[in-house]
Amino acid sequence: MNRNLFFVAAALFLWGFGEGMFFNFVPIYLDNQFLVGKYEIGLILGAFGFFMAVTHIPAGRLADRIGRKPLLTIAWALGLVSTLVMGFALALPLFLIGLFGYGLTAFVSSPLSSYVTAARGKWPVGTVLSLTTATFGMGMVLGPITGGWIGDHYGMRMSFLVAAVVFVFSNLFIFFIEHQPIDHHDPDAPPPNLLSNQRFIALMGVLAFAIFSMYLSQPLTPNFLEGVRGLSLSGAGIIFTAGALGNSLLAIAFSRVNPRRGFLFAQALVILFALFIWKGTSLPVFALGYFLLGGFRAGRPMAMAQARELVHESQMGITYGIMETISAVIFIITPPIAGFLFERDPFIVYPLAIGLIVVSIVVSYFFSPRKEQVTVTS
Repeated sequence: MNRNLFFVAAALFLWGFGEGMFFNFVPIYLDNQFLVGKYEIGLILGAFGFFMAVTHIPAGRLADRIGRKPLLTIAWALGLVSTLVMGFALALPLFLIGLFGYGLTAFVSSPLSSYVTAARGKWPVGTVLSLTTATFGMGMVLGPITGGWIGDHYGMRMSFLVAAVVFVFSNLFIFFIEHQPIDHHDPDAPPPNLLSNQRFIALMGVLAFAIFSMYLSQPLTPNFLEGVRGLSLSGAGIIFTAGALGNSLLAIAFSRVNPRRGFLFAQALVILFALFIWKGTSLPVFALGYFLLGGFRAGRPMAMAQARELVHESQMGITYGIMETISAVIFIITPPIAGFLFERDPFIVYPLAIGLIVVSIVVSYFFSPRKEQVTVTS
């Protein structure tokens, strides 16, 4: 591993630790601290998804044009400031400013993915993307249980402030990564436009349906565990920690799997998550469900590795930006749907999600590109 990947991994580890202290608790915090209803929480999470969505494609294009490091440093700094705002907010409007500002930091995803892809050396694309996912997940292993303990003893506001301190050190690591040269295509032989790349467009359709199917059961599950199953913040923290451990270990396990097969298997793991949350009655079963939910995050580098095989290197940033935008749009529309379903029957979303994922696996199997069909461009 070269020095740049080491610094990125260290920064992601610390960021995962800090984010894990508060991020999964946000729906509960909105409910308990600001007395926001479940449907309104869904709308807020949908708006959070909107702020994630609007920046991905511009960030991906900027990464291709001006380089990746400037965008990484801006995102890290914005995340620190936004977390401080959430921590100091005593009223809902100021908290939402911090929350939506934190959502804007999602633009880092495509520059970060293209940065580590370019810095990978001889590593396969799926491997380096999976291992960066794993380092973030390793940090999140300690975050939720720490945040839950802090919330129970000192109030959830303190979790945001402690996370901000951790983010200071994460910013220091990202400051020391090196700039990368900007990739260019041969002007006499430009790559195909992404909109005319039929295999890429087909993969994006598969990805959109898969993400919606896998995400539907997730947004209000923290409220389900606390309000319906009666878990404490510390108990929820243990479950979220199991989820972070699953994110990390499953990302490592998937790092050398064929990306197409890995993406199918990742969806199957999310079926088990929905099943265990739906039918489970004890903390260990819920924790196992969240551990298997790591398949959702592990599926992301599997999809990106498939897309990378379909585009030119000079299109890498915009490609990842388009994929992140698709994910973010799903994150906009899904939470209000989940909130609507929760208010009518908090259980119904889980069998519905299971049925949709089964259909998604079939669609992914038949319509995602096979290796023998792919013409590699670089």
